[in-house]
Amino acid sequence: MTERTDPAVAAPGDSERLAAWLAALVRNREYGMLAELRRTRPTSTHIRAGWLGPEEHREVYERVAFLFGVYHQGRPVPSYGSGTLGAAARRIGDGTGRGPDNPGAQRLLARVVASRRVPWRHLQHTITRLRSCEQPPPSWSRLADDLTRWHDRGARIAYGWSVDFHGVRTPSGTGHTTMRKDTRT
Repeated sequence: MTERTDPAVAAPGDSERLAAWLAALVRNREYGMLAELRRTRPTSTHIRAGWLGPEEHREVYERVAFLFGVYHQGRPVPSYGSGTLGAAARRIGDGTGRGPDNPGAQRLLARVVASRRVPWRHLQHTITRLRSCEQPPPSWSRLADDLTRWHDRGARIAYGWSVDFHGVRTPSGTGHTTMRKDTRT
């Protein structure tokens, strides 16, 4: 076993291991454990999720597992998700508009990115909205990584989510181009 030089930094693969473990719960039909994840009080399943990351980030891993449980309630196939929370929130909406073209999605993301502390309640609402719109969630591993760096001013997680939500307009103004590149190292 190799020792980490900085225990406050998640090792490469910690968040991927969390996502793989969570997906395995769905694939293996571990309904009891998935139900425990949806509970707001800490359970043994939350604690197991927390142990997949460094000690300093256990709460984040536990709460990402909670969000995973909320999204996957009643789903027979796991979704690893894709992109950042901002890119996922861009998919929220209905026939009248999605993402920046949907006032509800705009307000929701504004509440998420305006928070100084990790906005758990608004994140839960975002995941619930994605589920109800039948849209894919954010990447669970990326979400865990982003939330462990929420207070890192250099990482600018909230700003990055805003950029991903609003995207970049094409020169003609008729749609959106690809979202920003993943700048993680």
